[in-house]
Amino acid sequence: MAMMRLRREDPRVVGSFRLHRRLGAGGMGVVYLGSDRRGQRVALKVIRPDLAEDQEFRSRFAREVSAARRIRGGCTARLVAADLEAERPWFATQYVPGPSLHDKVAEEGPLGAADVAAIGAALSEGLVAVHEAGVVHRDLKPSNILLSPKGPRIIDFGIAWATGASTLTHVGTAVGSPGFLAPEQVRGAAVTPATDVFALGATLAYAAMADSPFGHGSSEVMLYRVVHEEPQLQGVPDALAPLVRACLAKDPEDRPSTLQLSMRLKEIAAREAQGLPDGRPVTPRPASRPVDDRPTGRLTERYTERTMERTTERGGGERGTHGRTHRTPAPGPGARASRTSSSRTQSRTGGGRTASRPGARTGAGGRTGAGGRTGTGGRTGTGGRRPANPRLLRQRIFVFVVVTLIVLLGIAAAQGLQG
Repeated sequence: MAMMRLRREDPRVVGSFRLHRRLGAGGMGVVYLGSDRRGQRVALKVIRPDLAEDQEFRSRFAREVSAARRIRGGCTARLVAADLEAERPWFATQYVPGPSLHDKVAEEGPLGAADVAAIGAALSEGLVAVHEAGVVHRDLKPSNILLSPKGPRIIDFGIAWATGASTLTHVGTAVGSPGFLAPEQVRGAAVTPATDVFALGATLAYAAMADSPFGHGSSEVMLYRVVHEEPQLQGVPDALAPLVRACLAKDPEDRPSTLQLSMRLKEIAAREAQGLPDGRPVTPRPASRPVDDRPTGRLTERYTERTMERTTERGGGERGTHGRTHRTPAPGPGARASRTSSSRTQSRTGGGRTASRPGARTGAGGRTGAGGRTGTGGRTGTGGRRPANPRLLRQRIFVFVVVTLIVLLGIAAAQGLQG
């Protein structure tokens, strides 16, 4: 994150924190890099003087700070301290080292599919915790996502709003950043968790294309495109494009939930990291899924159904270890083979092959050689390998015993005659 020197009008101490650098400025105020007496670094935002004089703003700001305290998990910068009664209200959050997603893409260009999916999975999982705390961010965008060594972090809940609260917008006005606002925000309708899903979809598209899915232009032009035109996703990888398009649906009910996004993006990230082709299905997930009362996301369900249909068509047979499809024929009921001392036989039954070894001998001395092959891929014989057909083995043992007894009886009879 770029840092600037403090200006003459900037304070040097706020609360118990000493300020060192400017981190940036926005519509609500200025963000500073500060530290406490123990050396802990914080990002401290001081509200603008004109907003500080607005009592309605102060009341809303107090609710937002209270809601931010309820957020659990490592997806956001943890709230450290705040003073809502100061002449200029302020709040301090944990300082997150690392560039913003906007700066990284601007400097290095579009990210790969695996990186975009991994970032999206972490952000959607973080939004689950945000929404469970009853908060809607309302201004999720690349500049409000910091890429820390421990993963992406969501910052700047400056215009966040508690779920169920009355909207801050009026018809014809919008609070947020054009190109990342949801259509319901532009119309002045109430925001829901699906509002953040739309912004996340636009953010992922930006990370993959290094451009907004709604192009460039004035605020009015951008807001019109968000409401009336479809997003342009030509640069988004094929593995991500259907899911991103589902996030950017005009109707909030057609967008997937943050939980669905997290699960799907984790699968895509794992597949892309392994370099598997898009058409190959990942390991199937358990049939049971957690209960989620958020929007079901009909577009995502249809996308998943189409994926499963393609998987079923391709997986008609059993898969071998190298991905090739083959079927193993079962041996026919009439597959039998036997040895006699007078001939060698070969028979093909049920797709398998049974043959006696050319050197096998059976004579009066009770010497029997067995070295047959079976078509199921195994080699069968008396040399220690198990035959493919147990019934055939029993028949051979029976024949061997009978022949041995006959030979012994013959020897005994010959000795009796000689006596």
